[in-house]
Amino acid sequence: MQGLSLPLPALTELQADYLKQATELWNQNLQQVQDSGKPAAPHGDRRFSAQAWAENPASAYLAQMYLLNARTLMQMADRVEGDRKTRQRIRFAVQQWVDAAAPSNYLALNPEAQRKALESKGESIAQGMKLLWNDIQQGHLSQTDESVFEVGRNVATTEGAVVFENELFQLIEYKPLTAKVFERPMLFVPPCINKYYILDLQPENSFIRYTVEQGHRVFVVSWRNPDESMARFTWDQYIEDAAIRAIKEVQDISGVEQINTLGFCVGGTILATALAVLAARGDKPAASMTLLTTFLDFTDTGILDLFVDEALVQVREMTLGPASPGGGNLLKGQELSSTFSFLRPNDLVWNYVVGNYLKGETPPPFDLLYWNSDSTNLPGPMYCWYLRNTYLENNLVKPGKVTVCGEQIDLGRIDWPTYLYASREDHIVPWDGAYRSIQALPGAKGKIRFMLGASGHIAGVINPPAKNKRSHWVGAAGAFPAQAQDWFDKAKEQPGSWWPDWAAWLKSQAGKQIPAPKAYGNRTHKAIEPAPGRYVKQKA
Repeated sequence: MQGLSLPLPALTELQADYLKQATELWNQNLQQVQDSGKPAAPHGDRRFSAQAWAENPASAYLAQMYLLNARTLMQMADRVEGDRKTRQRIRFAVQQWVDAAAPSNYLALNPEAQRKALESKGESIAQGMKLLWNDIQQGHLSQTDESVFEVGRNVATTEGAVVFENELFQLIEYKPLTAKVFERPMLFVPPCINKYYILDLQPENSFIRYTVEQGHRVFVVSWRNPDESMARFTWDQYIEDAAIRAIKEVQDISGVEQINTLGFCVGGTILATALAVLAARGDKPAASMTLLTTFLDFTDTGILDLFVDEALVQVREMTLGPASPGGGNLLKGQELSSTFSFLRPNDLVWNYVVGNYLKGETPPPFDLLYWNSDSTNLPGPMYCWYLRNTYLENNLVKPGKVTVCGEQIDLGRIDWPTYLYASREDHIVPWDGAYRSIQALPGAKGKIRFMLGASGHIAGVINPPAKNKRSHWVGAAGAFPAQAQDWFDKAKEQPGSWWPDWAAWLKSQAGKQIPAPKAYGNRTHKAIEPAPGRYVKQKA
């Protein structure tokens, strides 16, 4: 906190505004009660939108004062003088406190929950305690009715088989849905910090099934959920023994030298790194590369940058990395899950605290939130390498700066057609950060297509055409100004999903059509077990 200050003129102005608004609120409420017998209802916040808040004078005034206090505290945080990162951290911390302090989060202050308790004769409170105890036992806050879903039964149901496995991943091949397939198969590398089936939730919103329906022979990496036996695994192992190994296995099974590839989020970072390693070895197995909401250049990582500095990385290295006791420990999946949830606390935390525990309401079934709660662990050494060399030092975009699998990394060696997708409201990978990948891939200049979709990190990606939802922005071919906003200013918004655009682009990279294979794998790769396989069912 050294070097920070709140200028006296700014503080004086905020105090004066606060007193003025607080007085106006008090007078308005008194007048409203005198005129109609009811207080003024709090406006503009769904936490206080229930009729019970408006009907109770004390609750209505409390909600209004809370909103005034929240605005004032955030204004104070914005007026603090100091270095940029520290100011952002203060703002984040104040926002967390403000959201946690909302009167709606507490039974004694929430008239809606109190009314439900009276109407149900205490049954809602009893049910809330049952839900709380269940969440304590399972180790995380329920965001959906998890009893409704089962991996392989009603999520991750696209038909396929595991055709290869090692201690890091299973390789799933999916059954063709067309009489002919394109000669170049497609390999998906999903993020290892989540389960792969975000790409295969339900048949109607499965990106995997959609790709198979377009006539592609699709393979997907299903990461193993690390246990203590993997606690010392490194970034190099994830590149060599997983991403590169998956590429080689798909080449072997399909019998073609060049395949199409796709990486999602950190899976995209892993894929690009693996392809750069292979390029350094004189091997270019990719006919194309698709990156979905992926960082290559970590210059501006948005809100996640708040958590990363030298001190934090060193602590992680000493507790989880090679320097830790035992040479490596697991980063628990629940810690990752909680971190991401508290980036949007009102939507992903307090909303469920109120609904589940105060009102005793079982959250409705929602496949995406079931997936979101199905967390995964990470090996400490792998995570620490990633944290230091991307978020802290941004080394991947510096040619020759880092060595991976014995090769100096130069993303400029990637010179094949590349499709880059970003989501406009993404708080995990801000879209202008994903746009920087264009400059990070100078070798692919003239072969890049950039697509911007509406909504966030997940909802923007999982946007099937049949739903006819959201929109996307398309720019002039090959026109990529240095600043993302300049691209956006000239881009044209189009309704609906971006999937058909990608499908048309991928078709041009997929080669001729050949008869679809009648069996999984080949003579040296027999089906091990049906999809989705064992690894995806392992719990953190």
